[in-house]
Amino acid sequence: MEFSRKSKVLEKLISAVFLLELLRSNVAECGAVGIATNSITFSALNCRKHSAVLTDFGGIGDGKTSNTKAFKAAIDNLSQVAADGGAQLIVPPGKWLTGSFNLTSHFTLFVHKDAVILGSQDESEWPPVALLPSYGQGRDAPGGRLSSLIFGTNLTDVVITGNNGTIDGQGAYWWKQFKENKMTVTRPYMIEIMYSKHVQISNLTLVNSPSWNVHPVYSSDIIIQHLTVLAPVDSPNTDGIDPDSCTNTRIEDSFVVSGDDCIAVKSGWDEYGIKFNMPTKQLVIRRFTCISPSSATIALGSEMSGGIEDVRAEDITAINTESGVRIKTGVGRGAYVKNIYVRNMTLNTMKYVFWMTGDYGSHPGDKFDPNAFPVIKGINYRDIVADNVTLSAQLDGIGKHPFTDICISNVDIKLTAKPKEVQWNCTEVRGVTNRVSPEPCDLLPRKEIECPFPKDRLPIDDVELKTCSISGNF
Repeated sequence: MEFSRKSKVLEKLISAVFLLELLRSNVAECGAVGIATNSITFSALNCRKHSAVLTDFGGIGDGKTSNTKAFKAAIDNLSQVAADGGAQLIVPPGKWLTGSFNLTSHFTLFVHKDAVILGSQDESEWPPVALLPSYGQGRDAPGGRLSSLIFGTNLTDVVITGNNGTIDGQGAYWWKQFKENKMTVTRPYMIEIMYSKHVQISNLTLVNSPSWNVHPVYSSDIIIQHLTVLAPVDSPNTDGIDPDSCTNTRIEDSFVVSGDDCIAVKSGWDEYGIKFNMPTKQLVIRRFTCISPSSATIALGSEMSGGIEDVRAEDITAINTESGVRIKTGVGRGAYVKNIYVRNMTLNTMKYVFWMTGDYGSHPGDKFDPNAFPVIKGINYRDIVADNVTLSAQLDGIGKHPFTDICISNVDIKLTAKPKEVQWNCTEVRGVTNRVSPEPCDLLPRKEIECPFPKDRLPIDDVELKTCSISGNF
């Protein structure tokens, strides 16, 4: 009898333990059980088998304690399961001060909506990284450059996302250094991903980057969506999103307020970019809003020496911005900007609607090739409405090397109360226009035409995100 009672007690204990483990498993998998557990769903290229929280590795979210070592320890640990379904690191509510840290493959960094990643102002926490081979030197100074706050190279399948968590670069320290000419190296960017493929950056708020905000470079198959990027409009070089020598990129449903170009499409600088020879191509931009009083909504260049082609931008809004789409290039850049398609732009309070610059300076040195003339052709704009505009167009090609095959159709521009007397300034350009007001320059004569926009889809358009989840006591 005693043995029988003990057996029954043991069976109940085993059953209880089994049930407890089952409940724990359910919580880990879907967050559906447990009063204190929250479940958050999000969209990602891939879901992960393993999950951890920054506090598991000693993270302290008080806004004062450095978490650089905690981020490194967490990512180093989680990188060990990359081949076993990958891992995600959750940044929970709190203020997480950190210097630069590196990501890994088959990995998701998830920033909770009540979390703020704070960029350190201790320069020792920003290690130097190699110069970009397509640039030859730093953009701020001829010397080296500092690693980005969130950095990754030679990665596959990496996701930086959240449910509108915040990454604050605390850029004022760096802006002051730059404006006072105290920088001997190039300032860090907020996010830089190099030599990588299958990249997603989404559902975040980025504020006060030291310099450029999002810089995918030498990479492919990139989705950037649902970003809010904010910087003071007088902050130096705080570009929003800069795809650089990248292929098959999708930028959509994002909002940028910047002290520089909201999007700057790049591919290398003068002789270094020509030698590296990696274009940016197959780029789609849609449902994008920009505020930048001193720069462009979308800039093509000026660093375009690897070439830029097959860019498709549609459903673009700009408010209180210097220009719509601007082409920036010059002698020494070489390469090309071609097959550019833009439609459905709504612009309000603009200095320029159309702006092309063929004499853009800024060289990495005096060794650029004076015979490296860029080829600008196949530039197509249509279906644009603009209000409160100072100057409709400033289009300046290069002597004996005009910008050609320009097409502009169905454009209605309403002017400011004090507009420029001559609304279209054109030199060394060739093309046609149709149904454009005010009347364009003689170099762009009227022709019954609707400017083209491709009907085919780019490969990145067919990439569908999966629904993933995290759970925990957030």
